[in-house]
Amino acid sequence: MTSYDTYQDPLNSRYSSSEMKYLFSPRNRFSTWRQLWIWLAESEKELRLDITDDAIQQMKEHQIIQDDEFDVAAKEEKKRRHDVMAHVHTFGVKAPAAAGIIHWGATSCYCTDNADLIFLRDGLDILLPKLATVIEKLSSFAKDYKSLPCLAYTHLQPAQLTTVGKRACLWIQDLLKDLKNLERAREDLRFRGVKGTTGTQASFLQIFDGNHSKVEQLDELVTQKAGFESAYIISSQTYTRKVDADVLNALSSFGATCEHIGQAIRLLASFKELEEPFESTQIGSSAMAYKRNPMRSERLCSLGRKLRNLNADASATYAAQWMERTLDDSAIRRMCLPQSFLCADASLILLNNIASGLVVYPAVIKKRVEAELPFMATENIIMALVKKGVSRQDAHEEIRVLSHEAGEQVKQHGKDNDLIDRIRRTSFFKPIIGELNELLKPDTFIGRCPEQVDAFYEREVSKAVKKYVDAGSLKVQEAAELHV
Repeated sequence: MTSYDTYQDPLNSRYSSSEMKYLFSPRNRFSTWRQLWIWLAESEKELRLDITDDAIQQMKEHQIIQDDEFDVAAKEEKKRRHDVMAHVHTFGVKAPAAAGIIHWGATSCYCTDNADLIFLRDGLDILLPKLATVIEKLSSFAKDYKSLPCLAYTHLQPAQLTTVGKRACLWIQDLLKDLKNLERAREDLRFRGVKGTTGTQASFLQIFDGNHSKVEQLDELVTQKAGFESAYIISSQTYTRKVDADVLNALSSFGATCEHIGQAIRLLASFKELEEPFESTQIGSSAMAYKRNPMRSERLCSLGRKLRNLNADASATYAAQWMERTLDDSAIRRMCLPQSFLCADASLILLNNIASGLVVYPAVIKKRVEAELPFMATENIIMALVKKGVSRQDAHEEIRVLSHEAGEQVKQHGKDNDLIDRIRRTSFFKPIIGELNELLKPDTFIGRCPEQVDAFYEREVSKAVKKYVDAGSLKVQEAAELHV
């Protein structure tokens, strides 16, 4: 392996298990530039410009940049201080019949910007099926636990019950918004095409002797060869950096979701209600051998936090561009674009791993519910008394007094919640003593949670992931790395 291709052998396939890393690798970047030059030359030849078959054949034979060529390009760039021209020279050395026509009529952004749009498109195509897979796996989890009562929390204090599956649907709902945001960003992408130095296409108009139709045809041909349905009609030297901002805003929003879900799992792990996968030989702490730290969820939070802040780079770069283009966009984009996609990809690998093996502890959940249920049942008890003809206000006062007494036993003396025993011993509650067991069943406190989970999956989730299921995209991700 070399420093230019630490991810896979590009001669065998475009992407491997580390496809996102290869997408943004030096080898793929410069090989994509060469492919763009091939498409340009092919299209110009199709429009009757004087380009030989031999020139195009040599270019095609050397489309993938080889290890030794990186050194050639680096030496040329050191001399010329221009990366694109260094690679024009390097490509021409390998394809001498094409040396004179490589980059004909183009500006540097023909290579750099069109390549970046390809990377944005392909990066989103990598992420979307992975996100759909996570949604589907969490949906299976939600359906499995749609009826298991657990404590809900508002202000991080125990509140009325929900279910484990219903809570997971809150996460899924946010991930569905991320799926739609990324799909929208993908659908909005267009190609820069062949636009010249300031977007006017003047150089190509000169090449084709003022023939506007051929310039338009050239733009369309290259756009089609690159796999885009259309190109931006209007551009400056670059495609508008608003595009980067829009894509990174969608990725940033997903990063916030990752941190949100990771924090929830960490909190539930601290309650011992739920855990992320923990392998038999995994070590939680070098000192405390008993620890089962939620390190995957912690890493997910860390990556999510980084990702949700990277969109600021794209927005600031867009805002700072002067007129038709300034080069202060270059260095920062070379960092924030790959970083955003790599962070998102790593987060999805973690989410896939976590969703594949979440562990639920029903006995712990039941114990925690029972500790709080007496207080939560008080409203049901009051309503039952009213049905028996007891004053609602009198019932409320009796419950209030007993609740405070029981609360004092719990908080001041560390004892169990004995509110129900106090109710049983108080004659005021005699009319509903026979109903107490029924009034205290956790299942009666979860409302329509099971029905909501089923409806949510059928009406929203299944429709959102259907095209990925039909395309077999989810199956591809089933073999994702689990030892994360």
